[in-house]
Amino acid sequence: MKFIVLGLGNFGASLATRLTEMGHEVIGVDNSMKKVERLKEKITHTVCMNSTDEEAVSSLPLADADAVIVSIGEDEAASLLTTALLKQLKVKRIIGRVVSPLQKIVLDAMAIEEYILPEEESAERLAMRLDTVGVIDSFKISERYSIVEALVPERFVGKTIGQADFNNRYKVLVLTTIKSTSKSADGTGRNLKEATGVVKSNTLLEEKDILVMFGELMDIQRLIKA
Repeated sequence: MKFIVLGLGNFGASLATRLTEMGHEVIGVDNSMKKVERLKEKITHTVCMNSTDEEAVSSLPLADADAVIVSIGEDEAASLLTTALLKQLKVKRIIGRVVSPLQKIVLDAMAIEEYILPEEESAERLAMRLDTVGVIDSFKISERYSIVEALVPERFVGKTIGQADFNNRYKVLVLTTIKSTSKSADGTGRNLKEATGVVKSNTLLEEKDILVMFGELMDIQRLIKA
């Protein structure tokens, strides 16, 4: 997969480096030549440019990128301008960065549906989410084991937990499922996520359900990708 990371501060540098280590093609962009030079051996490609310059950004392979991540944190205005520019250029998947409540409001107004809060989400977790299609979030318990949230694979929709037999077939334990609902107490109509409790063998898996799984990362990825 191909990713473009705009902003190579601590978070952006860690994300771009980890994605490169995972085998993805990554273009890391920053307006600081010092940062670009420091990371040129760790990231697939590095480019020094101003990400608010439309002509410069248009020269990047935006149409080929699976996602463009705006990880600029030091300059909030530049982060928002960059995100707006990507929206204007019709980038198919934009992941914005939120460092303040006001920035979150502006991203919502731009209809940016994915964003990162670096104080809450590590670069490792985001890299895992980008690396495996369908992964929504992950939490590393130890060197071997993780808890991962992922959309139920299409081949399991309509089956029960007992029929899917995740434990025996993949050595993965499904802790619970999460369903989306449009009901909200504040009347906004926004989708809310609601856990269904401990799963049973007759728990039915439906389209857009989220599986919360525990196991070794390799086994969980095998379940999702197979």
